[in-house]
Amino acid sequence: MANKDYYEILGVDKNVSDEDLKKAYRKLAKKYHPDANPDNKKEAEAKFKEVNEAYEVLSNPEKRKMYDQFGTADPSQGFGGAGGPFGGRNGYYSYSSSGGFDGFDGFGDFGDIFSSIFGGFGGRSSANRRNSPRQGDDLTYRMDITFEESFLGTQKEINLTRNEKCSMCNGNGAKPGTKKQTCSMCHGTGQIKQTQTTLFGQMQTVRPCTNCNGTGEIIPEPCPECRGKGTVRKQVKITVKIPAGIDENQAIILQGQGEPGEKGGANGDLRIIVHIKKHSIFTRDGQDVLCEVPITFTQATLGADLEIPMVDGTKETYRIPEGTQPGAKFVIRGKGFKNINNGSQGNFIFTVLVQVPKKLTKEQRDLMVELAKTMNEQPPVKRRGLFG
Repeated sequence: MANKDYYEILGVDKNVSDEDLKKAYRKLAKKYHPDANPDNKKEAEAKFKEVNEAYEVLSNPEKRKMYDQFGTADPSQGFGGAGGPFGGRNGYYSYSSSGGFDGFDGFGDFGDIFSSIFGGFGGRSSANRRNSPRQGDDLTYRMDITFEESFLGTQKEINLTRNEKCSMCNGNGAKPGTKKQTCSMCHGTGQIKQTQTTLFGQMQTVRPCTNCNGTGEIIPEPCPECRGKGTVRKQVKITVKIPAGIDENQAIILQGQGEPGEKGGANGDLRIIVHIKKHSIFTRDGQDVLCEVPITFTQATLGADLEIPMVDGTKETYRIPEGTQPGAKFVIRGKGFKNINNGSQGNFIFTVLVQVPKKLTKEQRDLMVELAKTMNEQPPVKRRGLFG
């Protein structure tokens, strides 16, 4: 921010009053807050950073006086640098996807500044974040099913180990008949503030309370069942419905079956990822079922009625024509996988493999010889090459 005009950034003149300064900051912070700019978040974050830096300096009488006199709030001319009294490690801020700024190295907690002005518009203080309801973590379970189960659908029962709300204390963490108490060190805020007097004025730092681990509460008599955690590890049985047509690595989401939430927050979800075992006969291509069917030389030559096994255990009769060639494909429509979204169904496609007998009896051989004579069989005519 060196060599930048903070007054220009906030759109005010050097004689601006504290009240007008706050109004200008409020307007710009709302305008450039990343939550209000989902389609342009990166640029908005950069502008939001500038606006906050400018306001942090100009709203502090000592820093503003130094800035007006020297053009910087750092006498070492390295505003935010390692040598300055307000310098952090890198001078970066981090924006949390949970909604709020986690702080700006060197300028204190922007979340607290923002929260005090807007009442929690976008940046909540770290104490509020810690004490607000939080959704539980999601869990992932990998399930193996057969090819037939993926085709027909099925219902499975799984055993899952997860945290469950303690039944003895109802998730409170305190021994039944006792209560949590407000932390005497932080008085329920979850934070300890320390003020230091420096050459350039008073500097205030905020850190989580070590007495209550930032929760603002302590448990004098923990629950003997969960030892104050409010949750216990348990194995639970969950029934999972697998829809017909589910494919490899597709997931089934069971809402609320994940880890329990905290501070009254909702439970997380359970994500079940499906793995389909290989089948000895059938394979899958999209919604189609593929299969290879062996036939005899005579069946291929004369044509035949074939009984084709289906995935659901039934059989379909299919007539192949005379002179069927090896590798020919045939389609039985509507006998493939269902689409789990719209219910449409794929096809069953089978490829014929003509089996040539390796051994013949004398009678069979004689018949084949006579057949060959009637067909005037000769070696196949050599075709011309691609270039003549």
